[in-house]
Amino acid sequence: MIDTHTHINMIEGSSLNEVVQNAINSGVEKLLVPSAYPKDIEEVMDLAEKYDNVYGMLGVHPSEVKDWTDNLIDKIKELSKNPKIIAIGEIGLDYYWDKSFNDLQKEVFIKQIKLANELNLPISIHDREAHKDTFDILKEHNNGSKIVMHCFSGSVEFAKECIKEGYYIALGGVVTFKNAVKMKEVAQNIPLEYLLLETDAPYLTPVPFRGTENQPAYVKYVAEEIAKIRGVSFEEIDKITTENAKKVFNL
Repeated sequence: MIDTHTHINMIEGSSLNEVVQNAINSGVEKLLVPSAYPKDIEEVMDLAEKYDNVYGMLGVHPSEVKDWTDNLIDKIKELSKNPKIIAIGEIGLDYYWDKSFNDLQKEVFIKQIKLANELNLPISIHDREAHKDTFDILKEHNNGSKIVMHCFSGSVEFAKECIKEGYYIALGGVVTFKNAVKMKEVAQNIPLEYLLLETDAPYLTPVPFRGTENQPAYVKYVAEEIAKIRGVSFEEIDKITTENAKKVFNL
């Protein structure tokens, strides 16, 4: 298994060494860690250099774009020369908390898409209550970068629209929640060749650990739930999603 989106630098209840070892013990062979804040960028770089099985994604989360400066473009370009940096992310739009700076979110999103295109890197997308704008901006401005819809929260119909464009759908712990009807429908109906696994640790912890801090080791519960929903073996979900992640992120 590959956890395609995990903030191991934000996990508080265990040491980094424990988190990484727990993942290995649970059959999770690679951890992909995005930055969210400008200050995270070097931290993620350091993690990727420290652990063989940790890879970095660099970018600024939409909720943090007020701290964006254009000199981050040169900084990310420079750090991305390191082969352990495998994507730009997480970037996108978030209209859930504060809609007062949507235009700035869009502006910084477009800049980071163009940066990913220039670096020929895939993009990990954060899209919260902004499906149409996220999709429209990607269609207009993305030129060649593979797209991963991280923590997908849309309908089956929206998932199919994304897949038509060649985007990948990443599902995490929410799919294990009893009331997550929409996510279970997505898990059941999308083609497996477009599916990725993630945890978004330390957030969105899957059942049976819901209510505690998430960690990459728990991605297996996501895989098990998807296997159950689709009526296939865990091994099949493991194999296909791992191959997908290696293809998307050039691992």
